[in-house]
Amino acid sequence: MAISVETFFLDPAGQGTLQARIQQMVAEGILSGRLRPGEKLPSTRKLAAHLGVSRITVTLAYTELQANDYLASKGRSGYFVSESAPEPPRFPPQPEPTETIDWTRAIGQRFSGAALPRKPADWARYSYPFIYGQTDPTLFDHANWRLCALQALGQKNFEALTADYYDQDDPELIEFIARHTLPRRGIAARPDEILVTMGAQNALWLAAQVLLTQRRTAAIEEPCYPSLRDILRQSRCHLAPVGVDADGLKADEVPGDADVIFTTPSHQCPTTATMPLARRQALLGRARQTGALIVEDDYEFEMSFMGAPLPALKSLDGDGRVIYVGSFSKSLFPGLRLGYLVGAAPFIREARALRASVLRHVPGHIQRTAAGYLRLGHYDAHIRRMSGVLAERRQTMDAAFEEHGLEVAGKGVFGGSAFWMQAPAHVDTELLARLLRARSVLIEPGHPFFGRENAPRNFYRLGYSSIPSARIPEGVRLISEAIRNWP
Repeated sequence: MAISVETFFLDPAGQGTLQARIQQMVAEGILSGRLRPGEKLPSTRKLAAHLGVSRITVTLAYTELQANDYLASKGRSGYFVSESAPEPPRFPPQPEPTETIDWTRAIGQRFSGAALPRKPADWARYSYPFIYGQTDPTLFDHANWRLCALQALGQKNFEALTADYYDQDDPELIEFIARHTLPRRGIAARPDEILVTMGAQNALWLAAQVLLTQRRTAAIEEPCYPSLRDILRQSRCHLAPVGVDADGLKADEVPGDADVIFTTPSHQCPTTATMPLARRQALLGRARQTGALIVEDDYEFEMSFMGAPLPALKSLDGDGRVIYVGSFSKSLFPGLRLGYLVGAAPFIREARALRASVLRHVPGHIQRTAAGYLRLGHYDAHIRRMSGVLAERRQTMDAAFEEHGLEVAGKGVFGGSAFWMQAPAHVDTELLARLLRARSVLIEPGHPFFGRENAPRNFYRLGYSSIPSARIPEGVRLISEAIRNWP
């Protein structure tokens, strides 16, 4: 007698294709011990009707489970749980543990409690998600990315998929970065001067670990990317916050004892200020004068839809003192976690050795998929498409701000995907964010971007990469209304 079809159901919130979800549903039943060896499964016709899917989908799922020895087929009798299917683990019942460890004393270093901007996991269900750095699924080129991923899984790329690179990177991706990506920023680099990382944040961590000690000083922008501040605090170096203005980091205020200067010249985080050429030259001169190195996070340079971006600091550097951080995660999708470091060969050698000791290398399949997507021109097409849409959304944002009287504290000269906003001094934007969230509006409070005590609480950031133009005016109206009616 077959297992009752009522035993099976698909989680409506499940991820993946229908075929994959059916495979997972049956496999989990076997691994949990609920479905036992020799038991007959419902026919493909009955299960398909019960789940509301096509029969061929169930048949393909059963066939794949059979190939993996979860199921066995017996002529025309149907599918059965295989006698040699993986068995559920059999552990004797364990008593509830009694906690005897004082973790407040046992933990040597603390990494939790960082004041990072938080985005709700279900941000996409909100009507007005003015949040930074998330992907608009209507703009992403799923078809070509999937094609490149499938090609990377093919026999031709088998070694790239399965090999342990140890401390090396995919040569195809390195070649594209060296020959196509970096020249657009005026940068020339050899393969031994490039390192692939797990996104820009990992690149910043590697740079901090290699360059800083407890006796060295890092100059950082104030305000700045909160995760960078946390990374530097973990290195236990001395921090020297340096103010920013409409032209970015104030070069003349960098202290003389700074060993490393961290900066975001193309789009300062979070104010979006773009550092002009004269300020870039001044910063390089200041670093040369004091003997400091510079770590340049060049995020969002691709989104320069209002004019050509200025040359990267790295391209203006005649001394080799600038270390360049780039990322594909921000321009493609944040879950990609793919970035790169560019610097002098001795620095890259140490960063490579550190990366190898922690995570060896970025997964080969991800590197080869990205290399194919870049090489075939899909990335450039994606950037052009994104730039056109972001330009339209920015114009809509500007018009809505003017209509509803919201104050813009900073907006990128060449483009970008966010505005830095300033509410009246008495408005706490963390409380404002909670109030607006109940009205299906998401904003990012600005307080976490500041490191100093008594930092202002009336700044906030509005991203427009994830919200359609048609929803922007109403979302801005709701923000303006909440600020006007603030107690």
